[in-house]
Amino acid sequence: MKITLKKGREKTVLKYHPWIFSGAVDRVWGEPNDGDTVDLFSNDGKFLARAAYSPNSQIRARVWSFEDVEIDKNFFVDKVRRAIEKRKIMNLDKITNGYRIINSESDGLPGFIADKYGEAVVIQSLFVGSELWKNILVEILIEEISPKCVYERSDADVREIEGLHAINGLLWGDLPNQYIFFEDNGLKYLVDPIHGHKTGYYLDQRVNRYKMRDLAEGREVLDCFCYTGGFTINALLGGAKKVISIDSSVLALEQCRKHVSLNNLPYENHEILQGNVFEELRRFRDMGRQFDLIVLDPPKFAPTVSFINKASRAYKDINLLALKLLRKNGILLTFSCSGGVDLNLFQKIVSDAAFDAGVELQIIDIMSQSPDHPISVYFPEGWYLKGLICLKG
Repeated sequence: MKITLKKGREKTVLKYHPWIFSGAVDRVWGEPNDGDTVDLFSNDGKFLARAAYSPNSQIRARVWSFEDVEIDKNFFVDKVRRAIEKRKIMNLDKITNGYRIINSESDGLPGFIADKYGEAVVIQSLFVGSELWKNILVEILIEEISPKCVYERSDADVREIEGLHAINGLLWGDLPNQYIFFEDNGLKYLVDPIHGHKTGYYLDQRVNRYKMRDLAEGREVLDCFCYTGGFTINALLGGAKKVISIDSSVLALEQCRKHVSLNNLPYENHEILQGNVFEELRRFRDMGRQFDLIVLDPPKFAPTVSFINKASRAYKDINLLALKLLRKNGILLTFSCSGGVDLNLFQKIVSDAAFDAGVELQIIDIMSQSPDHPISVYFPEGWYLKGLICLKG
């Protein structure tokens, strides 16, 4: 089975971009089913790549290999081993036992994610190609890293586009408790693989949380969209005078409270606030409250490019509110995890917010996702997390 591309539409494939959009397809030869392996050819008949077919998605195929190789278990063994070896090169085991093992397209395994939390692995399969090979990939992970359990959190909305139903459950081994544990640079973390976001936690913010430790000493901190308190506990460990953690989720805040207790951090310096962050920031503004350090780590405001305008307004509003709450020489850690909002646009949004707030603002550091979430240079869409550390004059 094969796909022939329209004339001139092979350019991105020749530059090793793994996605083939429906508009680039000239003809589908044969009757491939969901996830079946197909050969990609240019309009003049030259072999380009071997890919997985997705008839229901706008991304009609995702490339497994740009070489003429067999897509079988041996192929996936090699891919998984390479991903694991890269994490060894990063020396992650020296600081943590919780990190991403496989990062989908950027590790050459489109739609497949595997996160290691201590002796547990949580996977996501977000694409019909990865779904077809999921059991093989899990089998390889068990063979290579010997976890005690493998849990699946394939319940992201994107699966609907692929014609897949949501799956949330134990795949292999034993999950004795609701929480699984891992340690990261001196702190203990609880992960709820059943109810938590994504695979249960946001491992991509690891390095940025370390930076919080260096900035927090003696400061009054406001941690917005705190989820289960990753920035909160790093701020407390770094010597923050006070940390207020805001989130809309009662379940996440309860886990945040547990993180403070689990790590023997000063609970008297910590306050939980359940509510809508936008509304709470406006309330603080009206009260005249001020903070020394504010973290803005909101959910994805722009899931696709079509949401950019709406997302830009939301990012500007929240940064404007935060800047009004910062004291002189205050620090803002602000993030966007929206793939449709690139770093240049995000910087402009923060700049516009500073202008409207009438404040002087300097960028003193630029942040991204942790190295266990690598970005293939041929797949810029993999660079989704952008962050700025700003100093208010």
